[in-house]
Amino acid sequence: MLEGSEARHLAAACRARAGDLVCLFNGDGREYPAEVVRVDRRSVELDVKGPESPERELGFPLQVAVPLPKGDRAQFLVEKLTELGVTSLVPLRTRRSVVHPGESKIEKLERWVIEASKQCGRNVLMRIEPLADWAEFCARADLPAQKLLADPSGAPFRRDPQGSAGSPVALAVGPEGGFTSEEVEMARAAGWQMVGLGTRILRVETAAILLAGLVTTSSAAS
Repeated sequence: MLEGSEARHLAAACRARAGDLVCLFNGDGREYPAEVVRVDRRSVELDVKGPESPERELGFPLQVAVPLPKGDRAQFLVEKLTELGVTSLVPLRTRRSVVHPGESKIEKLERWVIEASKQCGRNVLMRIEPLADWAEFCARADLPAQKLLADPSGAPFRRDPQGSAGSPVALAVGPEGGFTSEEVEMARAAGWQMVGLGTRILRVETAAILLAGLVTTSSAAS
């Protein structure tokens, strides 16, 4: 039995009727084909046929740390990173960042992840991590060995000929105006590799999506 907002969406927005086939997921990596049995105003009865386990995830953990942009641009960022298969998103507090999400905003980001996962067929939800200060985050001991930071001083992204299939990757993008020189030096001292993204100035969400896309496509080619 499906209840709550998801049942209302299926009944009202999707206009589900008895006999319709739908696909359910709960973030555990599997999907559950089901047939609609009965539709009420507040609930939908379903006959779940059984789990399937399609391979749609990246072969390695991919974390993106970035200050959230303002307004609808944050939703766009979350949607596209979800589609690209990013494992987790870390909202950053930096010297020049202006959006610092609290609990209610984090919940909204998580709802956007769910909606984007429905659209792209992803069955494992991208995690939204708590707000992190850059000075603390960039030096964390649990970060992977491969850490890439978008910065104009860096060389263009090139796939590591040794490959990193199965190895985790962390990406970082600064706010509007970029990381300060002190923040960049913190990253260098902590072993982050600078990566240039071209000669034009990119918005926060564009840079984060581009860098994540470069990493995911290079992994697919390796």
